[in-house]
Amino acid sequence: MKNTPIYVEISIDSDIEEVWKATQEPHLHEKWDLRFSSITYLPRVDNQPQEFTYCTNIGFGKKVVGWGRSVGEFHLEDGSRTSSLHFGTEQAISIIREGKGYWKYRPQPESVLFLTQYDYQVNFGRLGRWFDQLIFRPMIGWATALSFDVLKRWLEKGENPASQFIRFFSYWLMTILFSGIWVFHGLVPKIYAMHPEEITMMRDAFPMDLSMAKGLLITMGIFEILLGLCWIFYKQRKQLFRLQALLFPLFMLVVLIASPSYIAHPFSPLTFQLSLWVLSIIGLWISHDVPTASSCKRRRTG
Repeated sequence: MKNTPIYVEISIDSDIEEVWKATQEPHLHEKWDLRFSSITYLPRVDNQPQEFTYCTNIGFGKKVVGWGRSVGEFHLEDGSRTSSLHFGTEQAISIIREGKGYWKYRPQPESVLFLTQYDYQVNFGRLGRWFDQLIFRPMIGWATALSFDVLKRWLEKGENPASQFIRFFSYWLMTILFSGIWVFHGLVPKIYAMHPEEITMMRDAFPMDLSMAKGLLITMGIFEILLGLCWIFYKQRKQLFRLQALLFPLFMLVVLIASPSYIAHPFSPLTFQLSLWVLSIIGLWISHDVPTASSCKRRRTG
């Protein structure tokens, strides 16, 4: 199984010296690169490659510690630069065993084209290669692209990478939360269980016979499932936040008018809807200009 090297490219409206500094100085590099938790340069011996150690937290108190070596820096007459790296780790827990790659910096009239390409060998034999191709390689490529976009926004707009990552992960946690809530409430209590209280609330709000209430309940369940799927597949999620900011107060009003007694319910629909409304407002606020891996070019041409 032949590996496809990871390639990521982005144009940054900044001076090449600023891009070089942000990517070559360890205390700045570790701020924006999701792949590393910390980078430490080791004392450099004259005329020898710059060596460093890196650490990546992988969760549950586990971390991967590896080594790196800058094997060459080249400055060309047209102002472009290249930094080549050799990296690896001795830890058996790591999917990556050893690899090589480079960063290139190509000055443009009002920007810098910053790109990387790297590849690596994996541990765990055939199982490791399978895991790498299906899961890890797409994930590390995505993390590289997202990190490049965070770097771009940092240098162009001055927003600290930490605040960008907080906004990014908060945005996606809310996306997953709302998708799960809508799908669950549409599928389980309305369609699968057809819960008696759901039917009662329906008939209190809109007087109708039992069969009509059940039909309307199923229709609403399908609508909620579709809305939950929209949170995953529809890219204009800011519009979904706006929609919910309008829907949840309406739902609260319907409950208050149709069944005021539900206010005292142990799991009150009023407080539930209010919580989701507040989260929708917060989501609408943070959904502006969220970092994205899609801003990067992921395939090499020419």
